[in-house]
Order: sequence, then C-alpha cells, then structure tokens
Amino acid sequence: MRLLFCLVLALAPLLQAEEKLSIMRVNVTSQGWDFQRPWGKRQPTTKRAIGAVIAQGGEPRILVTGDLVQNSTFLELEVPEGGRKAPASLEFVDYEANLALLKTDDAEFLKGIPRLAITESVTGNSLDVWQLENNGRLLVTGGLMTTAENAPYPLEGALLVYRMTVQMQNRDSSFTLPVVNKGKLTGVLMSYDSQSNNANIIPAPVIQHFLKDALDGKYDGFPRGGYGFSPMRDPALRRYAKVPEDTQGGILVTETLRGGPAEAAGLKKGDVLLAVDKYAVDQDGNFNDPTYGKIALGHLLSTHHFVGDKVTFHILRDGEKKTIEVTVGRKAPRDYVSDPYIIDTPPRFYVLGGLILQELSRQYLREFAGPGERGRRPPDRLAYYDRYQNELFKDGLKKVVFLSRVLPTPATVGYEDLSAIVVKKINGVELQSLEDVPKALTKPVNGFHEIDFAEAPTRIFLEAAETEKIEKQVQMQYRLPSLKNLE
Repeated sequence: MRLLFCLVLALAPLLQAEEKLSIMRVNVTSQGWDFQRPWGKRQPTTKRAIGAVIAQGGEPRILVTGDLVQNSTFLELEVPEGGRKAPASLEFVDYEANLALLKTDDAEFLKGIPRLAITESVTGNSLDVWQLENNGRLLVTGGLMTTAENAPYPLEGALLVYRMTVQMQNRDSSFTLPVVNKGKLTGVLMSYDSQSNNANIIPAPVIQHFLKDALDGKYDGFPRGGYGFSPMRDPALRRYAKVPEDTQGGILVTETLRGGPAEAAGLKKGDVLLAVDKYAVDQDGNFNDPTYGKIALGHLLSTHHFVGDKVTFHILRDGEKKTIEVTVGRKAPRDYVSDPYIIDTPPRFYVLGGLILQELSRQYLREFAGPGERGRRPPDRLAYYDRYQNELFKDGLKKVVFLSRVLPTPATVGYEDLSAIVVKKINGVELQSLEDVPKALTKPVNGFHEIDFAEAPTRIFLEAAETEKIEKQVQMQYRLPSLKNLE
C-alpha cells in the first residue's frame, strides 16, 4: 500500500504536465471611437476568448483573431487550469486577415505550456473545435470540413476560408476558438451560424503566411494584384477580345487600381489574363491549386506570395500574346480615398464654428447605425462615393471631406439641419483632405468663410471673426477635448 502511495506521488507531476493545454484564455477590454462624435469614445466592452499557444521564432505566442483585439485597452492571459493570470501585449495584428499575435513579458507564465503545431486540412477532414468549460476542462466538438474557397473577410478583401459543419455548444470564452486537426492547429474560428451549424474558419495557409511575414519583425500584409475582371464564358465576348478558339480559359481585365501593382506593370483594361506563372486561369478566374483544387486566382496572389514578390502575367492583347512582370503589393488603408477601416486610432475631424468636418471612411459608414443610431441607414451619397471611389476619383483626390453634422452655435444659426454633404472648397481652396482646412481658413473672403458643397445648399457663409471668437465657447459648451484632430 505504501509502495502504491509513493508511486502515485512520483507520477503526480507527470499527470499534471499531461493535463496542461496548448490553449489560453484571453480577456480583453476594448473601447472604440465614436464616429458620430469623433472626439470621443464609446463605452468600454469586455470579451473572453481562447487563444492557441504556438511557437513563433522559437518563442511562445498566443494566436487570436484580429476582431478580438480591435481598439483594445487591456489584454490579459489566463491559464485554464488554476486561473493564473498575466498581462499581455499585442505584438502583430492584421485586421484584413483577421489575425493577431499576443505575447507576455512574464517569462515564467508560459513556461511548460505545450505549443500547437500547424497543419493544413482538406475537404472531408474531421476537425475539432476547442472550447473550455468554466472549470477549465477542455470541451471538444467535432465536425466535417465541407469546402475551402476564397471568400470575403469581415473588413477588406478576400482570402482562403475553410468551412465546416459543426453543432457547437454555447460556452464562455467563445469569441475566438482554435480549430484542430488530429492534435494540430488547422485554423481559428472566424464566425459561426447556430441556425445552420456552419462555421467559417481562418485556415492554416493564411495563419502560416501571417506568421512567416512577421518573423523578421516587419509586417507587410497580404499582397494583391490591383485589378478587376469579368468572366469570359460568353462566346461573343471571347470573339470581341480576339481570343483564339483553341484557347479554353482567360478572364477579361475590366479595371486596374490607380497606382496599384497591375497598373504599374502595364496591365490594361481589355487585356485577357490567361495564366499567372505556371498556373492557367479558367474562364471564371480560377486556377488549379495543388492542395485545394479549383480556387479563385486571388488565393494564388495573396497567400502563395508575399509583398514584393514578382509574378508573371501571361496575357492576350489585341489577339497577341504577351508577358508582364507584376510586383504584387498591398495598399495601406490610409492610401484609399475612403479608408476601408480605421482601428486603434481616432478619426480625423475639424470643428469649424460648430460645423463638424470629417473624412469619409467605410468605418464611418459601418458604424453609422451603431449604438444610439439603430435603424438608420448610412447616407446614400457617401456610400456611393465609398463604393465607386476608384472610378470617381482618378484625378488624384486624396480624401473626401464632408460635413457630418452641425452643432448649434451662434455661428451656425440656420444651418443646424445640414448633414452628410461633401465639402468641395473653403474660401476658394479645393480640399484634398482635412489638412487643407487650416490653410483655407487663413483666406476669408470679405470677412466671411465661404464653404462650397457638392450639392444643395451649394454655399454657406460663416463670419470669420465670430467663428474664431466662439471657439473656446463651443469647446466648453460641448465638452470637446479638442476642436480638431489632423494626425
């Protein structure tokens, strides 16, 4: 009996080591900016999630979704067994790929925690979603991977997505969940529909690209080609584009992004793209991936390659075959006329006598129906400018400056109902961005600021001296920390 007792004591440390999980609870406090009141923030929120412990450059790191850490003000790691906690920090994040990497400066905290290796999966594989019970016990829910395809991500662009059918239970810490294939990490849960039991997963190839890009300490993101296309199934369209009858595939280039990789390389509207490197392009814009079979060409450019890589486009132009070398790249959000997202930084604004001037962004449109605005649609005109910015602003406009709303002040009497109108000029100075406003205000016309809009009312006036006089009054009355943010 004593021998058995001693044996149990000797094995206890080994049993405890076996119980250690390769996952970590992640507690997050976030506070996003209020784009209806661009000088202030919304109420803080808390989220709980499960991060996967992986190795990055030989060091342990915690992999979670980018959604989880948006506008975060506090990050904390918590061991499932025992509840030990340590503060964490954000090392890298890619909001377009919806991935983030966390670390902790507590060298002992992750000591002895096993790390998950990463593996790809294919259609038909049985996958497991990992959750945690309140007591720290692992809850494993199995499901079947149904498809792998290029699909839109929450904020911008499209990347590879695994889809699986799984009947998940509602548990705490389920904002981010690891998805595992035979004990190896194969993805991170991005979204789940409890009615259809369908889950969208950020897959291993996207995760591996993210981690490899971050290894040198400089993160570049997922590259794009910078062109639009139309399928070429229509025989008449193929004849019009002078595609030989013995050529099976090809897509028609319909646009090139201004300043983008394709335009820089000389790709033109009307070209027929036949192949990229050694991969033929079919009539719908797909190629035959060695792992996933027929899949959208965007996967080849974005996930098989890194920013700065050179790829060869095989094209048909006016019936003649040509090759073009394209250096794939990524356009930063700030380089768009309308930013696709603004996260972790405050929106830019300028309060002029009570007129709230802002720069158009998709984040503004996305949050227009946020707390306090439920049921309201984003302004149609601004949504139109955002949707067609590449076609509408080819002349080089940097940003769309607009009047978002008006604060009642002595200077804005009669203008209180104006909102969502694009500002073209102030005192005759054309606005390329909010940075032009201070310069324009130095040139009042006969003692008045003339503000020209793209639609009715086409012009309004503010008395320059009064506008300057009431600045502090406006700031105090509306409790504004500042009247402008041009950073």
